[in-house]
Amino acid sequence: MTNISAPLSAAASPIALAGASDMAAPAKTIVLVHGAFADGSGWKPVADILIKDGYKVAIVQQPMTSLEDDVAATGRILDRQDGSVVLVAHSYGGAVITEAGNHPKVTALVYVAAFAPDTGEVLGGLLEKTPSASTGIAPSKDGFLFLDPAVYAADFAGDLPKAEGEFLALSQMPVAAKAFGTAISQQPAWKVKPTFAIVSTQDRMINPDLERSMYKRAKAHVTEIKASHAVFLSQPRAVANVIVEAARYTS
Repeated sequence: MTNISAPLSAAASPIALAGASDMAAPAKTIVLVHGAFADGSGWKPVADILIKDGYKVAIVQQPMTSLEDDVAATGRILDRQDGSVVLVAHSYGGAVITEAGNHPKVTALVYVAAFAPDTGEVLGGLLEKTPSASTGIAPSKDGFLFLDPAVYAADFAGDLPKAEGEFLALSQMPVAAKAFGTAISQQPAWKVKPTFAIVSTQDRMINPDLERSMYKRAKAHVTEIKASHAVFLSQPRAVANVIVEAARYTS
């Protein structure tokens, strides 16, 4: 496990991981999947760094209407890519890439303060066993989950400027509640592909101990970052470094 308070060197040597039986060509494309209460535009700081580092980046704007729909939307973007892909997800998006990561173009996975469920598990059940600090999530009349704007800045983005957190609250993208009650139906991609993961140690949306336990089970190469759930916005260079490490590992 790596514990960082400053950006990692992009040239860090990756470790051997379970499930990496054959080396693939270096991945030159990164596909980014957002989580609940945000959208793909939040990946811009990370994407800008990756593009500057020479990678092609694609961002999935999944509909958040069901886990099945979001997996399909991710597969649609993966189909459009050339060569090997590192598939990256934040938060709820981790459930999406756990299934979508079985796509043959995906050579490595990166979980960024994200769920990494096993077959048969549902996110709601994981949260019941290891609750998060936030109690601000509530459903709409038509079954979509929102994060209360009054607590959004503190619970989702506590290490961002308050005004930025408040804007994220205004622009949040809700997720269908049923997605948190849908079991993973496929073999998790993390069981057969190299997996990297980031624990946000100040995360109030997913308990950091839940992140640690899921990533340990996945035999992931784990990096811990002192950050909020919005680590991709508050420390984009550190997040990009982990993604680059995953891309280089596939070589």
